[in-house]
Amino acid sequence: MSRDDNAGLYVHVPFCRTKCLYCDFYSVTSPVLLRPWLQAVRKEALFYRDKWALFDSLYLGGGTPSLLDESALHHLMDHVLRVFRFSSDAEMTMEMNPDDVTPHRMQMLRDFGFNRISLGVQSLQDEELAWLGRRHTAEQAENAIRMIRCTGFKNLGVDLIYGLPGQDRATWLRTLQRILLHKPEHLSCYMLTLEDRTPLGRMRAEGKFIQVGESDQIRLFLLTSRFLEEHGYIHYEVSNFARDAVSASRHNQKYWNHTPYLGLGPAAHSFRDGVRWWNVSSVEDYCMRIIRGEKPVEGSEILNGEQLQLEAVYLGLRTKRGFNIALLEKNTQTGTALNRLIRSGYLEVRDNRVIPTRRGYLVADRLPMEILS
Repeated sequence: MSRDDNAGLYVHVPFCRTKCLYCDFYSVTSPVLLRPWLQAVRKEALFYRDKWALFDSLYLGGGTPSLLDESALHHLMDHVLRVFRFSSDAEMTMEMNPDDVTPHRMQMLRDFGFNRISLGVQSLQDEELAWLGRRHTAEQAENAIRMIRCTGFKNLGVDLIYGLPGQDRATWLRTLQRILLHKPEHLSCYMLTLEDRTPLGRMRAEGKFIQVGESDQIRLFLLTSRFLEEHGYIHYEVSNFARDAVSASRHNQKYWNHTPYLGLGPAAHSFRDGVRWWNVSSVEDYCMRIIRGEKPVEGSEILNGEQLQLEAVYLGLRTKRGFNIALLEKNTQTGTALNRLIRSGYLEVRDNRVIPTRRGYLVADRLPMEILS
């Protein structure tokens, strides 16, 4: 059995007022399903009571968790905190949209024990926000940050998206410069990727806009990494930056380090002792299974030792931590490829760990295949 005293708990809140035009995460816009979901997720938690020793992180993601009103949040959090044990220093994160931030709501979150906010700003240019289908303006986003700070939150993460059609170096840099005035502890900067089934994906297929080319994407990525590192941030994962090691997302690092985590709610994933499982992606199906007294698990996979090692290489090459070079010692054919990638400036070896460089981050998804093929 793996140690569970540093496990993470994720709760998926699959509700949004409206779907963002680029979003491919599972969510629904019908508020009718909120109460049945709340009852179901409370019952799902009971399936795992006494089976996990201790959690040191809680993450409410979505969807839009900040849609939960005070009553719903109370019923959820009161139950979760009674069913599961959390460490005294647990990182407790709530994802929020800027237009859901009010002084009352922020104080309510503090009272429930939340100590970290992940704010979906996405841009500080109004025309870009409109193109993405976001409901807030740049001014509303900055006001939300001020309210979060005024209510005592000292751990703020901000999500941004770049690589939008028509966006150039200057406009992206203006967003970065403005956001740094608020000194967020954490920044997630995501290159815009569009799945075919999203509204923007369909618009692209219809020729209504042209996506930013690969060379421009590379330039924007390198600009982001250099600019934020010059301003004191640690580029600790392909898309993530932290002001210091403590500010790196404790919860999200579990996904990259093979640390156990439990996911509750529709479409939530879990991992423990080399086993990964995931829930059904339909709120209706999820609720019906739990009403029948069944776990809402749709599928699972058992990873053997070799598969876990391969994943450790793949996930490690997305992070500043890298992976232990000992994982490659049994495969004598990897040395040539590894040395070639080091000479090309994609990787380096420090303290017996293989670590991606800034250039390596750019091709993080390709590096494992080149090393292990």
